[in-house]
Amino acid sequence: MQIAELGKRASTGESILRSEALAVLATPDEEILDVVAAASKPRFAFFGNRVRVNFLVNLKSGLCPEDCFYCSQRLGSGADILKYSWLPVDEAVATAKAGIAAGAARVCLVASGTGPSNREVGKIADITRAIKTAHPDVEICACAGFLKDGQANSLAESGVDAYNHNLNTARSHYAQICTTHTYDDRVDTVGKARGSGLSPCSGFIAGMGETHEQLVDLAFDLRDLAADSIPVNFLLPFDGTPLKGTNQLTAHDCLRVLAMVRLVNPRSEVRIAAGRELHLRSMQSLGLHIANSIFLGDYLTSEGQPGQADLDMIADAGMVVDGMRPHRTDKAAELVTRRRGAGTTVRPNA
Repeated sequence: MQIAELGKRASTGESILRSEALAVLATPDEEILDVVAAASKPRFAFFGNRVRVNFLVNLKSGLCPEDCFYCSQRLGSGADILKYSWLPVDEAVATAKAGIAAGAARVCLVASGTGPSNREVGKIADITRAIKTAHPDVEICACAGFLKDGQANSLAESGVDAYNHNLNTARSHYAQICTTHTYDDRVDTVGKARGSGLSPCSGFIAGMGETHEQLVDLAFDLRDLAADSIPVNFLLPFDGTPLKGTNQLTAHDCLRVLAMVRLVNPRSEVRIAAGRELHLRSMQSLGLHIANSIFLGDYLTSEGQPGQADLDMIADAGMVVDGMRPHRTDKAAELVTRRRGAGTTVRPNA
């Protein structure tokens, strides 16, 4: 296999084959720069040197009845995280504005739980309208679990642009990471979002014991679901969860996974999501030559690197924040690491 040829093909919008995707994941470490170079071809062909900055607002933390084995907010979790019900609208909006001031083009409104009630959909709608009134060009992505009939339409009508619902792992591996719902339940919600006109945002978590074949299954399922945005997470092994102590990924593994996803989904926004600081470490900026999107600052229940460090990393890589606003200040970037909802940094167990 000529890895460079895969990049050339993908830069025309053509997805690579399953056998080729598996070969990318099997590439030896000494060829990792060739893998990055190949995946950079479609990345720069479709997104130039721009990096989309996303900002998470944790509207509701913990208290979830689902038992997803990786999640610090799961049923029975012993993880040391903040637990609270819905943020007041004004506090949620103020938090979102801090991220926007730091350069975020998309605000992700996230609430833990199986799925929202209609009243909770109304809360997301109220927050969305308040943010859009002040910042009409900012995209809003909601993430609140499984959607019931009609809820996606209500979100779309309020101004929500996208809905995130990750597949998390392959269909054949799903029972190994969750027992309270199924893979098909997740696929159904992605379909509801797309059917309502919301942009489907869906990705997965690598490092939970899945095989290369299962990672490839995920990449192709996301292609078939027409996911516009694909967040690629790398497992954070929270204490107090069944996957505590799991640490199966190297930095090179993470780059290969990102490259495979990019080459299978060349036109999609590929986002380096949770776990990049832990697993990619000093190679984070190299990941930006494959992915065109990151989260700024902290995640839902774990700390990221400081917001200003993210912005510096983008600049040092020779890239620019997509839609950067001239009024951004370093102070605003600092604020994104001090908002409500961030827990403690997760580090791999020895």
